[in-house]
Amino acid sequence: MYQYRGPVVGIVGCLLALPVAAAATEPLYAKNLSPVAGLFGLPSSRAAELAAPGRWQFAAHAGIASHFAVDSNRRETVNLDGETWRMAFDLRYGLAEHWELQLEVPVLSHDGGSLDSLIDGWHDFWGMPDGGRKDVPRDRLDYRYVSTSGGFDLRDSSGGVGDITLALHRALYRDDSWQLSAGAGYKFASGRERDFLGSGAEDAFVVLRAGRAAPGSRFSWQGQAGYLRAGRSDLLGPAQERDLWFAGVGMDWAWLDSLSLLLQVDSHSAPLDSSLTALGGSALLLTAGARWRFSADWTLDLGLAEDIRVETAPDVTFQASLRYRPR
Repeated sequence: MYQYRGPVVGIVGCLLALPVAAAATEPLYAKNLSPVAGLFGLPSSRAAELAAPGRWQFAAHAGIASHFAVDSNRRETVNLDGETWRMAFDLRYGLAEHWELQLEVPVLSHDGGSLDSLIDGWHDFWGMPDGGRKDVPRDRLDYRYVSTSGGFDLRDSSGGVGDITLALHRALYRDDSWQLSAGAGYKFASGRERDFLGSGAEDAFVVLRAGRAAPGSRFSWQGQAGYLRAGRSDLLGPAQERDLWFAGVGMDWAWLDSLSLLLQVDSHSAPLDSSLTALGGSALLLTAGARWRFSADWTLDLGLAEDIRVETAPDVTFQASLRYRPR
């Protein structure tokens, strides 16, 4: 299978070569909201720097994603057409020197949505191919997968609490420029499996994160790499992949004292053992956004994510994050 190693290596190399900023920063909250990949407990990129002992940090992340992927071969057929809304509440607490506990509680819904006409108009304006969107009714929910080993079917709107994740992080190294930390997390099977709110199984992951924010420059970067062991999901059946890798790297340019521009790339391995790209391709997402620091402790992020590797993630994801990080 073709891998996008060239562009990723080039982007990472460029980011590492850039000068960096004085203040530590959070990456954009980038989550693959694809109906299948979104079932796994893959953690979003976050800063290597941890909450100070005895301090709380809070964030609320909102995302809306539009899906459209239709593909088939002699053994499999997939149809992913719909829209996902997701709100995640992220709470962090500095347990002790070098230790942090993080809890994430997601609430999500799947329905037909209302973005299809906007996306069709965007494609028409730029003369871009629509991948067959115009050949099906707009704003409908239709998640179906049929194969010789099983499949799934969701055509009724659903919503509720998703799979909750608890993680423990340990700071490994810090100086004036660098931060390095490691973490381990556990995803509980709290979301209803039949409604695509969760996988119906527990996942566990380990992750290593690094950040660089040196004095005297307006650029900084954060990166992560890790491994997830997925529990066996009855919804996904025997085609499910249980050993997944994930990685990401992001850059922050403090354009003004109160405004930053951010760019990052996130990737993870395929959720299913499938020859269809939407299910069996390694995902590659590009997220761009801006951050407004409207007070000493509060920031607001607005972002847009695109699937660089088409069909491995939603066509487009609109994101917003409100963060509280006391100094």
